[in-house]
Amino acid sequence: MIPPESPAAPSPQGDAASGRAEPVPRRHAHGLLRGLLNFQAPTGDARLLFGFWLGVLGVTCFAITLPATRLATGTAADPQLSPAFVTAGRAALAGLLSAAFLLIARSPWPTGAQWRALSLSMAGNVIGFPLLLAWALRSVTATHAAVILALLPLATAAVAAWALHQRARPTFWACAVLGSALVVVFAWMRTGAYGGFGLTTADWLLAGAVVAASVGYVYGAKVTPALGAERVICWVCLGALPITLPIALWLWPANAGDIRPSAWAGFAYVGTVSMWAGFFAWYRGLDWGGALRVSQTQLLQPFLAMLFAWPLLGERLDAVSIGFALAVVATVFVSRRLR
Repeated sequence: MIPPESPAAPSPQGDAASGRAEPVPRRHAHGLLRGLLNFQAPTGDARLLFGFWLGVLGVTCFAITLPATRLATGTAADPQLSPAFVTAGRAALAGLLSAAFLLIARSPWPTGAQWRALSLSMAGNVIGFPLLLAWALRSVTATHAAVILALLPLATAAVAAWALHQRARPTFWACAVLGSALVVVFAWMRTGAYGGFGLTTADWLLAGAVVAASVGYVYGAKVTPALGAERVICWVCLGALPITLPIALWLWPANAGDIRPSAWAGFAYVGTVSMWAGFFAWYRGLDWGGALRVSQTQLLQPFLAMLFAWPLLGERLDAVSIGFALAVVATVFVSRRLR
């Protein structure tokens, strides 16, 4: 973005009579963006704390993904955009934004070793998770999906411990398991209200989404120290663009004019925030706060998703949900202090 013109400081090429300056050269915009990308990170406890809250910000962005995806796809009885189009289209939209970002930032090309990690992140976050989630949300509510996806922080912590060789005290794992158990109990109670807790096809799809997302998160975080959080998700989305853009154009709905504006709004959100901008905060949080520990902020996601599903989808929010949410929040904050 080019800064506004300043009458007080006209350029040599400006209009001397009016005092108005010419636009700032584009190279200055490049320098500003690169300076923002290379700012000095906090150190010590400040780095850990800032990383934790960046993780919370990322989780908040991702929590809206469930109701936004439900808006985009509709239901089996009232379908809107197809799950395949939402999957390819959101990645293509993020890929186009990423191409512009990387071009303006003049980002160097990743190395071969970095591309291997980026490819795993691409497979998990660009393809696996959104596709499995979109198909599942055709059959279950956003609330149901949220409680199943609550196993994601424990899965992410396990993958981080294995892939990044990060270790934590047994008390941390106790908090992680307790938080996950609270969510599973909540899932059992909530789905019992709809006829019992059973593993349907949608539940297996959601389980696959958990595995895909956890692998994508960790391998994206693995190269964040070298590339930067912003560049990681941009290279991931750009790398998938030769596949996602043609598929999105091929799957473009023939009845696009009949799709509800709310469905297009949901699609725009998952393409610009869920698939792109939200990862700016999330990957930086995983890097600064530690992937193993910051992953536990994902325990908040089911309850945040329910909170957003209330005004967006009209799904209920009751006292039991709030009570479980507070208990889970407690385990997250306790585990953060057990570093």
